[in-house]
Amino acid sequence: MEFLLAIITGLLYAAGLYMMLRRSLVKLIIGLIIISNGANLLIFLLGRITKGHPPIIPGDSKIFTEIYADPVPQALILTAIVISFGLQSFAIILIKRAYQVVKTDDLDEMNTIEEDYK
Repeated sequence: MEFLLAIITGLLYAAGLYMMLRRSLVKLIIGLIIISNGANLLIFLLGRITKGHPPIIPGDSKIFTEIYADPVPQALILTAIVISFGLQSFAIILIKRAYQVVKTDDLDEMNTIEEDYK
């Protein structure tokens, strides 16, 4: 299972990087979303997938005696999801404003002198 998730993570990174290298700003945002999903999957994969009990120590013992699920990668992924959502929404609004000013989403056409648009 971990090997399959590692391959899927690599494919997400490759597809995201390919989309980010395109000329369109919309494809750049889609690539950013795909890479952030790949990063979330990588964090989840590094936390090791185990089917275990919640990490609560019983009152009569001092250590864990059974396999437990690590909550730290899950908390990191939740934080990363919130941060990536904020970044994506900001980038979408920024692209919308740039499209309104320049009337194109092609990065080569946007690379002109600013005085042409005033």
